[in-house]
Amino acid sequence: MQDRGWWLTAAMSGALVVIAGAFGAHALEGQLAPRLAAAFETGVRYQAWHTLALLAVLAWRASTPLPWQRLAMGLWVTGTLLFTGSLIALALSGIGALGMITPLGGVLMIAGWLALAVCVLCAQRSR
Repeated sequence: MQDRGWWLTAAMSGALVVIAGAFGAHALEGQLAPRLAAAFETGVRYQAWHTLALLAVLAWRASTPLPWQRLAMGLWVTGTLLFTGSLIALALSGIGALGMITPLGGVLMIAGWLALAVCVLCAQRSR
């Protein structure tokens, strides 16, 4: 199966979204300060959206594999690890310095979307 590792990454990310969402809604309910609970929820929400985007690009790659797709996916996965990971770690630990990692993850996720735009433009030009 082409892109087996990417499919596995998407599947694990989806599972983690559900686990984190359930953990946040049940185990952490009322346990965190509102701003930390919001940070946790933001991290989970961004991971969910980028997991869906990863699945969409993988479906596209099944019929039209293009080099920029892998770059976009790699940037999203790395960005999600840093963005979501830092927000969840911040929410659970309260260590404010972890918030300095979050923008780097966000920049990588944005770069992934820009790489996808380049991929689309390159694909249209090669027609």
